[in-house]
Amino acid sequence: MFGNLRLFRSVLAAENAILSLHGKTKVINRKSHVVSYRSAPPPHSKATKIGAVAVGGAMWWWVIWHLWHEPDHITGEFEYPNTSKWSNAHLGIPRDDI
Repeated sequence: MFGNLRLFRSVLAAENAILSLHGKTKVINRKSHVVSYRSAPPPHSKATKIGAVAVGGAMWWWVIWHLWHEPDHITGEFEYPNTSKWSNAHLGIPRDDI
């Protein structure tokens, strides 16, 4: 395994040496994503813009629909109890006879 790695490194070193002799630089061109260093990236396509607006609109429709039809997710299902009406016996607190 390490023999293959050494061979690969020596081939890369030889290739870089040949390129530097001819005054050329090696540039890796990747097509996976946009890289913009000190320049603005290219504008998005019309389909991307429309798709983003559609997905955002669907998300807000889902949120507002569920807030309107199921407000208990935010406000709670039951009325909050009045804790001043609870006694020590209800809470399981032993009597203070000491």
